[in-house]
Amino acid sequence: GEEKIVPPDARWFLCTAESMPDRDVAFVGLDEAQLGADPERGHVFTDRLLRARGREETMILGSEALRPMIKALVPKAEIVNRPRFSTLTYAGAKKISRLPKRSAIVAFSAEEVYAVAEMLRRLRGGAAVVMGALSPRTRNAQVAMFQAGEVDYLVATDAIGMGLNMDVAHVAFASLNKFDGKRQRRLTVAEMAQIAGRAGRHQRDGTFGALSDDGPGAFLPEEVLAIEEHRFPRLENLYWRQGAPDFASIDALVASLEARPPAGVLRAAPQSLDLGVLKRLAEEGWVRERARHPAMVARLWAACGVPDFRKVGLDPHARFVSRVFGHLSEGRGHIPHQWFADELQRLDQMNGDVETIAGRIAAARSWAYIAHRSDWLLDPEHWAARTRGVEEKLSDALHDRLRQRFVDQRTTVLLRRIGAGAADLPVDVAMDGAVSVDGHALGRLTGFR
Repeated sequence: GEEKIVPPDARWFLCTAESMPDRDVAFVGLDEAQLGADPERGHVFTDRLLRARGREETMILGSEALRPMIKALVPKAEIVNRPRFSTLTYAGAKKISRLPKRSAIVAFSAEEVYAVAEMLRRLRGGAAVVMGALSPRTRNAQVAMFQAGEVDYLVATDAIGMGLNMDVAHVAFASLNKFDGKRQRRLTVAEMAQIAGRAGRHQRDGTFGALSDDGPGAFLPEEVLAIEEHRFPRLENLYWRQGAPDFASIDALVASLEARPPAGVLRAAPQSLDLGVLKRLAEEGWVRERARHPAMVARLWAACGVPDFRKVGLDPHARFVSRVFGHLSEGRGHIPHQWFADELQRLDQMNGDVETIAGRIAAARSWAYIAHRSDWLLDPEHWAARTRGVEEKLSDALHDRLRQRFVDQRTTVLLRRIGAGAADLPVDVAMDGAVSVDGHALGRLTGFR
């Protein structure tokens, strides 16, 4: 959505389910297809499962829990099982101070992630941080720091559960409860397994555990057994929403998006943000006046699809989308360069703490998404490059702030060199008493000659 790299002669397209191009291809692969059961994104995966097809081959990849859904929805599909090459074993509860190296600690709020990372900084020299709110560039830089061995611990939200394959030996759960947007609830066994499965990978065995051995933060015996043996409840429903909505009018569009699914294993998806924004804008007279033709209704629906990267909620986001559609529906249908440039300039500041810079990145991602809509700007390539430049600078600044806040370079170097053998410790004492190890200043000796 907010990033597109499309060389002219590309033979393969790698994309999120939401960004799959509508084109004739020989092969289609849909990964993590069990996400059709996710209340937020599920209807997108279900639509691709039902309608995305390659001319010669279509491959649907997912967990064993998806089997009954495939049998019901794609009865002619050939089902092939692939065993996991490595074993995943429960290692019990361990305190943070006793976690083995190459561990990932999973928490479910930014506050908890920061608290655990701060504790690791004091005890073990530091940790890399991975959260869904970080930009891809910052996330990659943090992961690279962990992969390179600069730190031996990674603290993450459940963003680690999808698409991140790293050199992790042990996954520790700081908590087994999360807020899912509506309520605080315990993770499902499938969610626990998805996250715990980051440990090991391919032919290397891995372990998982918790930071607590009692109370709600501890694993139940039946949960441990299910994760170790990969036995999860079969899915009974997938979420569905009309994948080819009716653009005849705004009312027809809303009705088609609220239509009930065909009888069977499909269930109607909860109202997502884009539909909520559409219904809010449909109450405005000027919006109805401008969206009287199918092409403009489709344009309105595309505007409603701008993601709420800033997480400001329905009303503020609807006001932002309203302004975007206002420009898209007047004159030549382009967003004014001056507005785009002013907003980008406002974000082009590298000062502030972690939370401030992360907020600017979230806003920049909205403009990046807009810049990648080829018909929304007069010169989309120029603005996409400008937006990418601002986001990259902010991402690098955020990586530096995270590093400064959660990595104690001196402690990290000391622990690593001591672990390798104290005799090899390259200690330097300068004439003025300044002590350094491997070039990192540790302190000063006074009273000795």
